[in-house]
Amino acid sequence: MGNGVREGRVDFQRQDVELVPSTHLPPEETREKKKVLNSLMSGALAGAVAKTAVAPLDRTKIMFQVSSKRFSAKEAYRLIYRTYLNEGLWSLWRGNSATMVRVIPYAAIQFCAHEEYKQLLGSYYGFQGKALTPFPRFIAGSLAGTTAAMLTYPLDMVRARMAVTPKEMYSNIVHVFIRISREEGLKTLYRGFTPTIIGVIPYAGLSFFTYETLKKLHADHSGKLQPSPPERLLFGACAGLIGQSASYPLDVVRRRMQTAGVTGHTYSSILLTMQEIIREEGLIRGLYKGLSMNWVKGPIAVGISFTTFDLMQILLRKLQHGSNVER
Repeated sequence: MGNGVREGRVDFQRQDVELVPSTHLPPEETREKKKVLNSLMSGALAGAVAKTAVAPLDRTKIMFQVSSKRFSAKEAYRLIYRTYLNEGLWSLWRGNSATMVRVIPYAAIQFCAHEEYKQLLGSYYGFQGKALTPFPRFIAGSLAGTTAAMLTYPLDMVRARMAVTPKEMYSNIVHVFIRISREEGLKTLYRGFTPTIIGVIPYAGLSFFTYETLKKLHADHSGKLQPSPPERLLFGACAGLIGQSASYPLDVVRRRMQTAGVTGHTYSSILLTMQEIIREEGLIRGLYKGLSMNWVKGPIAVGISFTTFDLMQILLRKLQHGSNVER
């Protein structure tokens, strides 16, 4: 009888051990939803922080891209200073509200899509749970950027218009949409779409590829699982420098096409726009106008963006893990 009691206790305890995990672990579907939500929130914050930090430089770059004025650091400084004197400090952030309306969904979609594409490609190539090899790493970044650009393009068009026009012309984002639709037609909201998509493939592909590669190399050589925040900033800066340099001429072309309605030009295609820019301003001075400013602005923005995303992901995972433990 004593043996029976002991056996009964053992069975009871074993049953407890088996039941506790099954009632406390969330189902796979819930975990996946939380992961997607975390990526969306982290991406939205990453985009907002990064773009706000460099908004004055971004606006100045666009103003040079859409004009035939020669770019130099001295001229860029003069333009920023004149804008500050004539229109006030906050005018340097003109169009940033439109940028936020665009960049928050854009960054949220891009980062979230990148996580999902990494998972899909990892399953397809047999790297589930491991770092992707170089080619799938590039493809995941390109697909993420393309997905985000396709879903948010009209907002980018509106942001460009607000950046290069006086505040009297467009009072707010909704006003830009209404005037463009009424005066130039709805198709105008997608002017410059093709060079944007062509440009985003190398830009997003190389940016994510470089950042992920540098993190992997760091882990392999340092033995640390995660880089520190300053190291993340440095890796992101390198990613931004490489990605933006590779796609810059197409960035100039899309800005010209987006703002054609208010600059007096008519740009009908990528090749014709490139030909006109080269004929009037030259190859380097035209298609690479403002690139030196992008070498300052781009690495800062991309570095902040990648770092903010990663740190937010880590923070959210810790908070959720803490809340699960408490339950």
